[in-house]
Amino acid sequence: LRSCSPGRARRTNASRRACLVSRFGDIYAQERLDAENLLRTYISDMEMVQRIIYIAAVESFHAAKMAYRQFKIRVRETLSLGHSGPESLEDTVLDYIVRHEDLYDVQGSVNEVIRSMNINPKISFPPEIDFIVISTLIRELCRVAFSMQTLVPPLDVAFGTDGELFSETKYHRSFDSDFTAALVAYHVWPALMENDVVIVKGEVVTKR
Repeated sequence: LRSCSPGRARRTNASRRACLVSRFGDIYAQERLDAENLLRTYISDMEMVQRIIYIAAVESFHAAKMAYRQFKIRVRETLSLGHSGPESLEDTVLDYIVRHEDLYDVQGSVNEVIRSMNINPKISFPPEIDFIVISTLIRELCRVAFSMQTLVPPLDVAFGTDGELFSETKYHRSFDSDFTAALVAYHVWPALMENDVVIVKGEVVTKR
C-alpha cells in the first residue's frame, strides 16, 4: 500500500489556525468596535446595536461555510479528472483551496449576509439606511470564517439563543450585565468553537 504523505495544508494547519484565531480576536477588538461606533450614529439603543453586530457575525460564518462547501465541490470535480497522487484527492483539494483563497467570492457572501439580516425579525434599522454600512466588518468576518473551514478540524462559532443559561466556559459577561443573573438576555459576540470545545469565549449581557 502506498502511504499518502500529508499535503501542505495539513502541514501548515497549526500555524494557520493560530493566525486565524488571533485574527478573530483582532476583529472583536477593532472592526467590531468600529462598526459599533458607526451604528451608534444611526441607532441610540445600544442593545439593538449589539444585537445587529452579533447577528452579522453569526450570518457571516453561515454564508462563508456555504460558499466554502460549494467552492470545494467545484474544486473536487475539476481535480478528480486528472488526479493520480501521491497525495489523496481530499488533501489535493484542500491544498488547492488554501493556495487559491483569493478566488473566494467574498462580496457574494457579504450580499448574502445583508439579505439575511434584512429579514431577521430580531433586528431593525432606520429605513433611510442599510446594513451595508457595516460591510467592512461583515467582509472581514466572511474572510476569516472561510479560511477557518480549511483547517482540520474546521472552526465555527457557537449557536446562541436569548434566555439560555449563562456558561462560564462559553462566555464573558459584558460590563453592564447583572452579574447575579443566571440567564443570557442577549449576545454581543459569538464564542469560537473547535469540535464543540470553546477556544475563544464570546460575550453576552445577563439580566434578571
